[in-house]
Amino acid sequence: MLLSIQEMEVRKIAFAETWQPGEIDFSDAGVCQVAPLKTEGVAELLPHTGEEVRVHGKVETTLETECDRCLGRAAFPVAAQFDLFYKPVDPDIKTEEVAIDEGEAEMGFYELPGLVLEDILREQLLLQLPMQRVCSEACKGICPVCGANRNEVVCGCDAVRGQALDDRWSALKDLKVQ
Repeated sequence: MLLSIQEMEVRKIAFAETWQPGEIDFSDAGVCQVAPLKTEGVAELLPHTGEEVRVHGKVETTLETECDRCLGRAAFPVAAQFDLFYKPVDPDIKTEEVAIDEGEAEMGFYELPGLVLEDILREQLLLQLPMQRVCSEACKGICPVCGANRNEVVCGCDAVRGQALDDRWSALKDLKVQ
C-alpha cells in the first residue's frame, strides 16, 4: 500500500490492513511470518513543515525463525506500536557521506511518490525481534563436539570439558611444565 505524499497534502491517510503469511517478504532476514499481519494507523503530512510525514499505529503478527542455540524453529508473537517521522531525501546530496544532526538520526527518509507501508511494517517487526532468538529459555542447544541437538538426545561427549574423548592427545596429559 502506497502512502502517497500528494494524497497527504489533502488529508490524513488512515489504514487498517491485513496481510496473510507470505505476502510480505522476510526471507532475506531469515524470518517467516506464520500468522496474519494486522495493522492500523494514520499517515499524515505535518502542517508546520509541509514535507515531514508522521506515520503512527500498531502492528501484530507472529514471526518464526531459527533458534540461535539449537537451530530448531522459534516463534515470536509481536504486538507493537510505532510512531515514525520521515522527511524527503535532499536531491542535492550526492553519494558522499553527509553529517546529520541528532534529530535527523531519529528520522527516516522518503522519495516521491511516497512511502510503502509494507516496508515500514517489515522494518518495525524485525526491530521487535529479540537479539538472542531462542525457542525457550530452557533450550540446551547443540553439542559443540558432535553437533547433536541436546534437547532431543543425550550425546556421549564429555560434558565437563565439552569435548569428546580423544586418545590422540592422551600422551600430553603426562607432561609437566616447570
